[in-house]
Amino acid sequence: MNAHLDPSDDALIQAVRSGELAAFNLLVERYQRNVYAVALRLLRDRYLAEDITQETFLRAYTSLDDYRGGSFRAWLLRIAHNRALDVLRSMQRRPATSLDLAGSDFRVRWSVEPVPASPVEYAMRDELRRRLEAALAMLPDDQRITVILSDVEGFSYEEIAAITGVSLGTVKSRLSRGRARLRALLAADESSRELLEGLLRQANDGPSERSSGSE
Repeated sequence: MNAHLDPSDDALIQAVRSGELAAFNLLVERYQRNVYAVALRLLRDRYLAEDITQETFLRAYTSLDDYRGGSFRAWLLRIAHNRALDVLRSMQRRPATSLDLAGSDFRVRWSVEPVPASPVEYAMRDELRRRLEAALAMLPDDQRITVILSDVEGFSYEEIAAITGVSLGTVKSRLSRGRARLRALLAADESSRELLEGLLRQANDGPSERSSGSE
């Protein structure tokens, strides 16, 4: 295989099936961040996410004959999703296991507005992000996973359907209900409302203040 080219997934898969282990290593390099990110968002523990990432690629390698074409990334992430769900359910059945966000590496990359212009605004955004994370953790698993895949990881409806193994209609329904539940949770928290309103006021006031100062 020519190392100077950027081979397609299908070309790499064909090479793996022909016995080229180096081709599979290229697939690992190409998608390990995606697999790790999905596992981390679901489990909120980097050590478990690392384990799931390794298991996912091992299972993909041993099950490559089951891949029938289409999006290899979606096929790979479905393996990660299913394995992470198994672990998550096992954790939830054990009362001694904590899923508290405060002790984990889980950080949702919510982008509310551009980079804050002041320490006060930064602190407000950080606190709002914490509240968003806490609200997200309160969603049912199916809604939380769908919101994460869509609004945090940026997958399309079609990709989410392939990853989670449900229909497009189910993806849209879960996403709609999950977003509505998040809004309701935040609306019920007066301090969260005040934080969001404060950020919106700063966003609205900022341009006029900057333009008046430049005249």
